[in-house]
Parts: sequence; structure tokens; C-alpha cells
Amino acid sequence: MKTIVTFGEIMGRLCPFGFKRFRQTLPGDINLTFAGAEANVAASISMLGGKARFVTALPKHDVTEACLANLRGLGVDSDSIVLTDEGRLGLYWVEAGANQRPSRVIYDRDYTSVSMTPADAYDWDTITDGAGWLHTTGITPALSEQSAEATLEAVKRAKAAGLTVSCDLNFRKKLWRWEPGTSANDLAQKTVRRILPFVDVVIANEEDASDVLGIHAENTDVHSGKIDATKYTQVAEKIVSQFPNVKKIAITLRESISASHNNWGAMLYDAESKQSAFSPDNSGEYEPFEIRNIVDRVGGGDSFGAGLIFALNTPELSDPGTAIDFAVAASCLAHSIFGDYNFSTREEVEALLKSGGSGRVVR
Repeated sequence: MKTIVTFGEIMGRLCPFGFKRFRQTLPGDINLTFAGAEANVAASISMLGGKARFVTALPKHDVTEACLANLRGLGVDSDSIVLTDEGRLGLYWVEAGANQRPSRVIYDRDYTSVSMTPADAYDWDTITDGAGWLHTTGITPALSEQSAEATLEAVKRAKAAGLTVSCDLNFRKKLWRWEPGTSANDLAQKTVRRILPFVDVVIANEEDASDVLGIHAENTDVHSGKIDATKYTQVAEKIVSQFPNVKKIAITLRESISASHNNWGAMLYDAESKQSAFSPDNSGEYEPFEIRNIVDRVGGGDSFGAGLIFALNTPELSDPGTAIDFAVAASCLAHSIFGDYNFSTREEVEALLKSGGSGRVVR
């Protein structure tokens, strides 16, 4: 497997212990881990057994050194990270939901180093050297005009170097505000439509295509937990009709019964064959994982993206049906793990695929 490069922001993630609320916890002890969509993907790919290189910009100080040590300890190549005197380390706060109380996220990402670092500050030739894949998301261009241009340059340089490019649309309404007078949806659509002509694999959740591209799935209301999985093939076909360069589209299908109980699966559409593979599959019928007692769902989409990219870069896992099965199983396991990183191995993912998820003790 060639190196898989991810480009984006890593932050400190602050979360109360257990399922406590902020007002219960503060002032007091709080858990800090490192997290961020593209860093989550790199960490997960490395733990699955792949080669991952993470690229970002960070301020020069001791907390950054701790962050870099954390990435390196997981096997992620951090040598191309730009250290700068400009900006700060971003933060985000997570209050874990339970039952009918939803999780809450508070962003503190203004004036971060990656949002203030221009595209030409990155050594793209070194970044793409020996790499076969570049992954980014719609979160990084949401941070600032500078990071939007850097993301565009990343995908352009990757395509010129012969890499496969993937982008998770990852719409975050709270972040798209760097162009006053333009709504979050309009700014996202205008920006992402400049990036997608250089993308081979699009990853999205059940509502991203609607929020970012104005492409809606019929018979679906994500807020009520109602999803008609069969309609997402039409969503994929519409994306390909607008961006014929796109070869594959993966869409996660989350049905939120409550914060603690989700149904979870996904679809992978192959533009060449014009066929969709759904997972989990039970004798030809889509039958999602029923995940109860969720430990942490934040980062679930990133664990899916990592599983999919790893599978597509592993010959024995790369056919569409096998790849989507692996990605969904990997992300299913991530719901049982605290923090954004998916601390699951390839062997554990394949064991879930074989066992069906009984959860019996491994002795």
C-alpha cells in the first residue's frame, strides 16, 4: 500500500468524563484528547495497518509537541506538518448525549494556524512523494478563505502527481461564515463545487449532499430518523452527472432512534458499473447494524472513511461489496470507543464481519 495523505486540522477535544454536562463538570477536571476529521482518518488507517501521512499547520509550543508525539505514537507520518508562529491550536468541546438528550459540540476554531496558513507554505512535492491517495474534507475549507484555497491547491497538486483524491463533504453549518452576507449552505456549495472536479471518491452522510450540493434523497427525514436507503443510488447518480470525474460515492446511512441507539449502514456506488452495494446485507436486503448503548458517536463518519480508503487500497478488500462491508464494520466498532480515533485493528474489523457482532469475550 502506498502512503495515504490526509490534509486538514487537528484540535484539542475537551469532553466531560462519562455523560456529564458542562455545567456539572466545570470548574473541574475534563478529558482532553486530540481530534479532527482528517487526523482521525490518518490515525485509523495507521491502526488498521496502512501507511498514513497527516498534513496541517500548528503553532510552535509544547502542546503541539504533545500532539505530534500522539500522532507519531500511532504510526502516523507527521514530518510534513508546518510549524508556524501564526495562529493557535483549535479546540472543540463535546458534551456526550444519552437517550433522548443529544450530544452537543461547541467550536473554538477562530484564528487557528491552519486557517491562517497560505497554500504555498506547504511543500506539496514532498507531501505527495511516495503517496497514492489524498483525503480531505469539507471541514477544512469551511474554516477560512485561506484554508479553502489551501484545500483546493492540495487536491490540484495531488491530481497532478497522479494520486487518487477523496473528499468527505462533512457539512458543518457553524463553521461556514468567512464570507459575510453569504449563507453557510451557499458558501459551502460555491466552495466545494470548485474542489469536486479534482475528486475521484466522494464520501458523505445521509444529509451532506442536500446541504452542500442541493441534491435531496426522497422519502427521507434525517431529523425523525427516517431513511429510505434505496433512494441514495439516485443521489449518487445525480452527483456523477454533475461531476463525471467522480468514480465512487459512499454515503453513510444513520438512523437516530436516540442519542444512545442508532441504526448504521452505508452505500457504495460505482460510477463505471452504475451499481450500488449496501452494507450490512442480509440475503440481498439492506439490514443496518442496530447499535445500542453508544459510547461515543463523534468521529463515526471519519472511521467509516478510513475503513473505506484502507479497503480500496488493499487488493483483497477492494471490490465494492467487500470494501463497503469493511468500512461499515470498522465504523460500527468506533461507536464503542471513547474519543474521535478508532482504536480498532483490521483483525477486529474482520472478526466482526465473521461473527455478526455477538460481543462474546475473546479469550
